[in-house]
Amino acid sequence: MTGVRRVSTGAPWEDAFGYSRAVQLPNGLVLVSGCTSIVDGQIAGGGPYDQAINAFNVAFGALDRLGLGRDDVVRTRMYLTHARDVDEVGRAHKELFDAVRPAASMIIVSGLVDPGLVVEVEVEAYREEGPA
Repeated sequence: MTGVRRVSTGAPWEDAFGYSRAVQLPNGLVLVSGCTSIVDGQIAGGGPYDQAINAFNVAFGALDRLGLGRDDVVRTRMYLTHARDVDEVGRAHKELFDAVRPAASMIIVSGLVDPGLVVEVEVEAYREEGPA
């Protein structure tokens, strides 16, 4: 696909599983793969609020490499392992996106790749490309 840009963050799973952290399409849409609170191979932050903040920061890092930021986010998806964490993850989302107000989904799942993880997030961002 011509004009597609792919970003890798060097996480070991990207090579092992064959995916990119983020993909930017020629129309300006950026899709960020699921992000968790794993930093340097360790879970950073034990609670749902901290894990959500850290996971979104991983996504923001990928967006930054493509020249986009939080204000360009148009959709978020939050995967939680427990319904009891909805308020804490929602609080983190509000702090990060209250001024942006992206479309958002919060989904309860049976588990994530590491039992210590309680939140995984996906982000979609968009910035219309200007004339060449």
